[in-house]
Amino acid sequence: MPMVTEDAAKPFSAADRPGEPPWAAGIARPPPWTAEPGRVAFDNPWMAVTEQPATAPTGASASYGVMRPKSLAVGVLPLHGDGTVTLVGQQRFALMNFSWEMPEGGAPFDEDPLEGARRELAEETGLQAKTWVEALRMELSNSITDERAVSWLAWDLTPAPGHVPDETEALVTARPRFTELLDAIVAGQVRDAFTVATALRAYHMARENVLPGWLAHVMLAPR
Repeated sequence: MPMVTEDAAKPFSAADRPGEPPWAAGIARPPPWTAEPGRVAFDNPWMAVTEQPATAPTGASASYGVMRPKSLAVGVLPLHGDGTVTLVGQQRFALMNFSWEMPEGGAPFDEDPLEGARRELAEETGLQAKTWVEALRMELSNSITDERAVSWLAWDLTPAPGHVPDETEALVTARPRFTELLDAIVAGQVRDAFTVATALRAYHMARENVLPGWLAHVMLAPR
């Protein structure tokens, strides 16, 4: 898996589609959904909610509501050389709960997503990273939204000069060991889906020798 440094960013298309997994060869797909023109039920600078008459793969008629974000979700798991990670804690409105997460946010569709992830890292943690490697491309909740996401692992961390926090965010940070983050995920104490998926992918990359040996060693070292 190629790594990206501060000098070379690889753009990501929100419309990017991977190929089929090998084990799916020869499996017939059901017919696709079809949709008629609908109406915008809600719209603001961050998202629109559309309501559309539709026909299900079974042929049944349906009315489908879809939340359509106006940016790509981006996130980064910052990995320190001592085996710790930087997490961000904040209050979330929809569930009215407190959530521990990796730095994450939105990148406008006309922006290089990696630049968006760099911005979120600096704004939320005051850090910058020299080395980045893409971890995952995801569809976050594809039954109700067309939101797509891409995440990275980043290391060679240093303070970000002149970073300015987002004025709407009240954040705290923590720096647990990577293995402690995994324990918290298993215990249900870290539930943000984007963070959970990226952390588990990071574990897989460390175990499968995708990451540099020294980094995998400090990430997986016993307490």
